[in-house]
Amino acid sequence: MARLDVRLDDEQRQRLEELAARRDAPISEVVRCLIDDAYEIVMRERRREAVERLASLEVEDPPDPATLSRELEAAHEPGGLY
Repeated sequence: MARLDVRLDDEQRQRLEELAARRDAPISEVVRCLIDDAYEIVMRERRREAVERLASLEVEDPPDPATLSRELEAAHEPGGLY
């Protein structure tokens, strides 16, 4: 496991100690959990933005299967590739 040196002011240190006491966990575990939580929030926001971008795309409704089959056959006639 990698080590990380972080400088905190007195108020930040106090808040971190309070969180650790409430969770009955070491400060290092609380910091790791907070990092994981923050990362999940960022990733959730990125996924939401991706969904919004996809939803904003204008997608043409495909034709019925018979029409689609005719269009594909016309575009790719058998033997046309050789």
